[in-house]
Amino acid sequence: MEKVNLKEQILKLKELQVVDKGIYALLAEKEKLPEEIKAKELEFEEKKKSLSVIEEKHKDLLKQKKDKELQLGTKEEEIKKLQGQLYSIKTNKEYSAMLQQIGGAKADKSALEDQILVIMEDVDHVGEEQAKEKERLAKEESVFKAEKKKIEDRIKEIEQKVAQLEAQRKNSSQGIDAKILAQYERILKNRQGMALAPVASLSCQGCFMNVTHQVINEIKMYDHIVTCEMCQRILYLEDES
Repeated sequence: MEKVNLKEQILKLKELQVVDKGIYALLAEKEKLPEEIKAKELEFEEKKKSLSVIEEKHKDLLKQKKDKELQLGTKEEEIKKLQGQLYSIKTNKEYSAMLQQIGGAKADKSALEDQILVIMEDVDHVGEEQAKEKERLAKEESVFKAEKKKIEDRIKEIEQKVAQLEAQRKNSSQGIDAKILAQYERILKNRQGMALAPVASLSCQGCFMNVTHQVINEIKMYDHIVTCEMCQRILYLEDES
């Protein structure tokens, strides 16, 4: 079996590493984007709660107004009935008592009318507040939808770029020994898209563990794949052509 030219293989792996680094970076970005959309959706839903509170307040005021108007109608019927009974009263004492009762009912009626006026003012005020909040939320919704579309467009853009890089990767991986490629891809998966690491200043630039002169000499010999003892990445010398 013909022995592979390891120096050439390392150069090919470096080219492949550039493509894979781009793919992993794009996929990492894409993975986070749905969470960004979800966060913005939750933020917008939180803003909508303020409108719900105002709407509930407005609904409650309308209910109070209706209840007071029903009470007022009942009180008016009571006054009408009491006034009708005046003509059938025979003694002054009963007549005075009836007038007093009618007076009390009229006072209750007046109080209800005042309460209704106050509620109506509150209804108008909350109605204005509700209209302003709806207008504000409409603007917030436009911003949210624009931001969401921007993220969704970015996801599509990433998918297109990844597809292009995958095609480029297929070409870049040609000519790499099957066993070496398998080892590279295993490390690539375990090290989040960085299977190779240069040695500089006597340290692995993947994990920054110290590298001995013996290891550097082994790399220069190109007799076998040399990996970092700590991170298991394939080591190479940056200044080697």
